[in-house]
Amino acid sequence: MSTVVRFSPDLGRWLTHNLNAGRAPQALVSTMLGQGMNERSARAIVSAYVDARQRGTAMPADAIEIPDESPGRPLARLASGTRISTTDREVVVHSRGDDPVYAALGNVVDAHECKAVIEMARPRLKPSTLVDPMSGRDVVSDKRTSWGMFFRLGENELIARLDRRLSALMNLPMENGEGLQVLHYPAGAGSEPHHDYLAPTNAANRESIARSGQRVSTLVTYLNDVPDGGQTVFPQLGLAFSPIRGNACYFEYGDDSGRVDARCLHASATVDRGEKWVMTKWMRERRFVAAR
Repeated sequence: MSTVVRFSPDLGRWLTHNLNAGRAPQALVSTMLGQGMNERSARAIVSAYVDARQRGTAMPADAIEIPDESPGRPLARLASGTRISTTDREVVVHSRGDDPVYAALGNVVDAHECKAVIEMARPRLKPSTLVDPMSGRDVVSDKRTSWGMFFRLGENELIARLDRRLSALMNLPMENGEGLQVLHYPAGAGSEPHHDYLAPTNAANRESIARSGQRVSTLVTYLNDVPDGGQTVFPQLGLAFSPIRGNACYFEYGDDSGRVDARCLHASATVDRGEKWVMTKWMRERRFVAAR
């Protein structure tokens, strides 16, 4: 687990100026301590700027992530056992891990539900967007070459049934869930590695976290069989989940204190043959309130 430490852009500019002027990092840390910053945060911020200078990469904008000193192991929300009862069906647990918490699940949705969701989503698809980390705006990016749309929470009878089932499976209140997202990846499409939690590097994300808390878990449900490619890949964990209709990939990355686990970086491998349809449910720490 890690903690996100935020700081003002003015501090970043001050650090850049002083490092370029040749001041010793320890002297900068001492100055920050004199201004009331705790030692762990001060050292981590200065180290991040020193490292960026040495690597020739972009300086942090206004936030960094630092590993927790003694994070312990968070209590898993996903129920134990090889089968999990939801509101209306029994879900099979094919495999699971506990650090971080993840699971490969089966029998999450049936073939008729998959077909119906795809048919409802298809006419509403738009080019998928990513949140720009600096502006907080949704932008079309070549890092994600899929098409997507969102259902409103409980939008119709089928969506409401799925919202109830997935909420029970993820073991959080239905009101904590964001509306279901459907993504379509044609042949040749995929996405680059990314995190599902919200980085507090822009006003839109900070406001969303203030309203609803951080995202804490994700359930990616596969709506069709992909003949080749399209796996959900976790490069830091050495995991890959095959897209098979009715199965799902579940993972947790946030606790009730707002800490997040950067190891849950994941991507959609390129679809080499056929197409890929997925339905994603994100859960928040508390009731989800959308931006007006």
